[in-house]
Amino acid sequence: MKRYLDPSTILPILGLIAYVANINELNFLGQIFATLLLIGSIHSAVIHSEHIAHRVGEPFGTIILAVSVTIIEVALIITLMLAGGEKAAYLARDTVFAAVMILLTIIIGLCIAIGSFRHFEQSFQAKSVNTALVCLIAILVLSLIMPNHLGKSDGPDFSDYHAIFVALSCLAIYATFIYVQTVRHRDYFVPQGIDELHLVPNKQNVFLSLLFLVLSLVVVVLLAKGISPSIERMILNSGLPHS
Repeated sequence: MKRYLDPSTILPILGLIAYVANINELNFLGQIFATLLLIGSIHSAVIHSEHIAHRVGEPFGTIILAVSVTIIEVALIITLMLAGGEKAAYLARDTVFAAVMILLTIIIGLCIAIGSFRHFEQSFQAKSVNTALVCLIAILVLSLIMPNHLGKSDGPDFSDYHAIFVALSCLAIYATFIYVQTVRHRDYFVPQGIDELHLVPNKQNVFLSLLFLVLSLVVVVLLAKGISPSIERMILNSGLPHS
């Protein structure tokens, strides 16, 4: 039974109060506290999305987790780009490239290592992995490699028509992947032989998780907006490159 008062429900409320009170504008300690609440709200959003995911089951649970994390990432990137001005124009590209490197190396490596210690032997469906990798590689080639060959003469930037084409192509690829994951080949993405009935929360807890998931995502955006100017100043004062 999910508790009503735990860190995953308290932290987003504290984060909203901190934003309304402009605690990040008080002093350096206020900014540190706002940053910690931002991290806590991100963790809370993941916890609540995971509760909802257990209720709806696979593969829709995975999609909910992915969408929640994507909203957090996009909100942070856009907030920092708005605060950084023209110098942060390539922040989205650099961040996505870094995220792909971290995902395909550190995250997968940790999952394999920790899973080996806990379960000794792990299994996965090659068809689901291949489907995801094909879509990921296609999107990465279109968005990160193509600008070097189709970009403008003054740099690896898409023209407006190229950008629209790449955006629509990436949306089409992802929509196809979602169709394959949820309809056409759903069995590729559903774990076999795993009993998750003991993990399914009741409807009351799911509605509570949905409420606090939305609250957590809103608080993440608001706090990121509040502390992004401080991050920008910290980078400039330290003499660090924007990349």
